[in-house]
Amino acid sequence: MRHKKNVTFNDIAKYTHFSKTTISRYFNNPDSLTLENQEIIAKALVDLDYKENKVARILANGKTEFIGIIIPNLFFHYYSEMLDQILATYETFGYKFLVFIGNGQEVTERNYIKELLAYKIEGLIILSHTIPSRELSELGIPIVTIEREDRYVCSVNTDNYMGGYQAASLLARHRCDVIIHINYIKATVHSEIPAYGRIEGFLDCCKEHSIRHEMILKEMDDTYESTSRYLSDVLENIAGKYQGLKKGLFVSNDTHANVLVNLLVRRHGKLPDDFLLVGFDNSPISREAVIPISTVGQQVDKIASEAVSLLVEQMNERKKRRPIPLEAPIHKVIPPILFRRETTER
Repeated sequence: MRHKKNVTFNDIAKYTHFSKTTISRYFNNPDSLTLENQEIIAKALVDLDYKENKVARILANGKTEFIGIIIPNLFFHYYSEMLDQILATYETFGYKFLVFIGNGQEVTERNYIKELLAYKIEGLIILSHTIPSRELSELGIPIVTIEREDRYVCSVNTDNYMGGYQAASLLARHRCDVIIHINYIKATVHSEIPAYGRIEGFLDCCKEHSIRHEMILKEMDDTYESTSRYLSDVLENIAGKYQGLKKGLFVSNDTHANVLVNLLVRRHGKLPDDFLLVGFDNSPISREAVIPISTVGQQVDKIASEAVSLLVEQMNERKKRRPIPLEAPIHKVIPPILFRRETTER
């Protein structure tokens, strides 16, 4: 069988009676052509059964249609779900992704960024907290961050304050004698990190309603073994300190909330009546846990879609003959949704 000849720009130019320069402009800068000429060339591509040579196009215009992603880890179910939702946007936006896992290593993440820039990525989505947004803003490419410090770059975040307030309110409505917030971030964490809003919302709710409360803040390793050991000690301390009281636990993520549920069930054969628990994220583990976990749900699918959409808008603007830079970073906030499940509704 004879191999079918690839259609070239020269073939399209002969068919349409346009110059090769005009055909190139159609692919690389279509808004420089009249609508009529764009339609003529588009019809020619169909008539000639044109199949785009991606490699040739990249070499010609330097546009790879690749977006870089750096995430902190895959230990927290939130990050794995967010990555899954971001990758799913290919069907909508047509961009492909190069993914690196930072693991909190500053030198490693800077090397990853160098590697991504060498691959000529057109934009970057960052969920890791390691590199300051000011430094990221100087990379010279469109950037969108998710749930991290974002003063100098565009971002999409959950309304964490509302989520913290909702969690505390739910436990208060169940008449808990004491409400305890367990968070894996440092006690000295900078308030510019969006997740700090969970702490502020929790505290404001407790103070406004005069609810007895406690904060347990500690940075934990991203391994099940170390997390389980630490949270086991936390539970033992809480059980002894608040013996005979109805205890409401607000945990800053579903992964740790699931570990706490497992520890309680192993100790007592069930979730004790004096323990109520609310997680954060609405990641799959909250629904699949041995006892389904009430949680403040981040709308991960919407956050992912908004993040890629915001990035694509910036990338498309840069492709124009006279791009208009943003006067200031755009920050989008997505409201959370409270899900009531068996760890509170018994």
